[in-house]
Amino acid sequence: MAKFNFWSRMARSSRKIIFSFSVLAILSSLLLSASVPGVLALQIGIPLDQAIVYNGGESANLRDYDPATTYSSGDKLVFSGLVSLDPHLNLAPDLAETWEVSADGTVYTFHIRANAKFHDGRDVTAQDVVFSWERAAGPDLASDTVLTYLGDIVGVREMVNGEADSISGLKVIDEKTLQVTIDAPKPYFIMKLTFPTAFIVDENNVSAGEEWVLQPNGTGPYKLTEWRSYEYILYEANQDFYLGAPSIPYVVVKLYAGDDVRLFETGEVDVASVSLYSAERMLDPTEPLNANLVTGVDLCTSYVVFDTTRPPFDDVNVRKAFSMAFDRQRYIDVLYRGLALPAEGIYPPGLPGFSYDLEGLPYDPAQARELLRQSKYGGPEGLPEIVYTNAGVGSYVGSNVAALAEMWEQNLGVTIKVENIDYNFYYEQVFSGNHGQIFDGGWCADYPDPENFADVLFHSGSSQNHGDYSNSELDTLLEAARIERDVTKRIEMYQQAERMIVDEAPVLFTVHSLSFQLVQPYVKGFIYTPISIPQERYMWLEGK
Repeated sequence: MAKFNFWSRMARSSRKIIFSFSVLAILSSLLLSASVPGVLALQIGIPLDQAIVYNGGESANLRDYDPATTYSSGDKLVFSGLVSLDPHLNLAPDLAETWEVSADGTVYTFHIRANAKFHDGRDVTAQDVVFSWERAAGPDLASDTVLTYLGDIVGVREMVNGEADSISGLKVIDEKTLQVTIDAPKPYFIMKLTFPTAFIVDENNVSAGEEWVLQPNGTGPYKLTEWRSYEYILYEANQDFYLGAPSIPYVVVKLYAGDDVRLFETGEVDVASVSLYSAERMLDPTEPLNANLVTGVDLCTSYVVFDTTRPPFDDVNVRKAFSMAFDRQRYIDVLYRGLALPAEGIYPPGLPGFSYDLEGLPYDPAQARELLRQSKYGGPEGLPEIVYTNAGVGSYVGSNVAALAEMWEQNLGVTIKVENIDYNFYYEQVFSGNHGQIFDGGWCADYPDPENFADVLFHSGSSQNHGDYSNSELDTLLEAARIERDVTKRIEMYQQAERMIVDEAPVLFTVHSLSFQLVQPYVKGFIYTPISIPQERYMWLEGK
């Protein structure tokens, strides 16, 4: 998804399994004083005309705030890496001022900026990068993302598996120069370093214990100066930031302050996410707030995962039957009020490799029933109990799961059982395999490359392949695409991979989401980006 926490300030994430988390309205009454701008200014002790203010939430799981273990897009205000994405999603130098790549494409030499410093003033060195990446790869930390984002580096897998005490592919040349050797020439490798797993942390800071994340000594454009749980989080501009001090002095994230649109209308937040329930109103040209609306297509694909190793989804006919019993357009019209795009395959619109010509599995209940009959289970009466694992509380069944269950019951005669897992620990349970045969899934791009979808999600050796789908022909194709240097040929290979995935139905593709945000007119430089970046670094306030 996506884990929607206070770092996903505009209600989106660049990460992973996508879930809709409801803000607990009951907390709003506890935070009423924090909803009044003047009172909030007194509480925090800063002039709010020098701050950009958001609304958000927080997680009970501290691992969500550690760059090496987070499942979200991370805190890119506090932390940074060697490279980053700019507002136009171009790769840009960050802590590394320059780098060279060897002729064979396997050795990267990074030159860290002379003025790169941690927030406490200490210089960032090549050894800090080595420490951060070896910490992420250490078996004790048990990072679920390290193999996905750093696994191309020689020696990372050995360290993750406890077979080595260091990453052999890292070599410190001097204090500001690091040499990184990867296992094959992969043109997308450097883009992986924009993900939080590759961010740099301070060894003294992280050794303070699990709660170090509440007082992080980062390298990013803002310092986290105060965190009052259930009230607010305050960031202050890093005046010594190596790329120049941000123009906006403060960033404030109010916690559980209420409905984003209401807060925007009363001037209590400067940028607000717009829910589907409010989007129709904002899209009306006669609506006064329509002038404040910024829209875009997320680089996200939602889907339902089938555990292909467990009955009945070990049979491709069952998987295809469940997919073809799904009325995608009805699902969009009812659940999304028509404000989403149908997902026929894995790549979202705007991603290299997306094809309008792709034909997904059609909605065909009669054929779905026939496929179920042709399966080794012989029809609905031969199926075992099917459990759908969802992120939720108690016995509440989310609207998306209820819609799917109803379609499967009506079109296939199949009844499913729903089990909920606490939101804060859902990801850990999914990664550890503690889930039913079906569970919510989805992916938002970490970097604009089809490898980030096809390979990361469906190669049999990927840690993000939660349905344990395995296809040797697909693996061979994806492995060849990794090192293909001809861009046109490479894209064709990923499109071929997508067609194979659609035909094998390891997941049921549902929607590509749309983004709706409100931005106050005095917030300048705001650009919608479907991949999370430290956007505040590029913005300024004018006349707030």
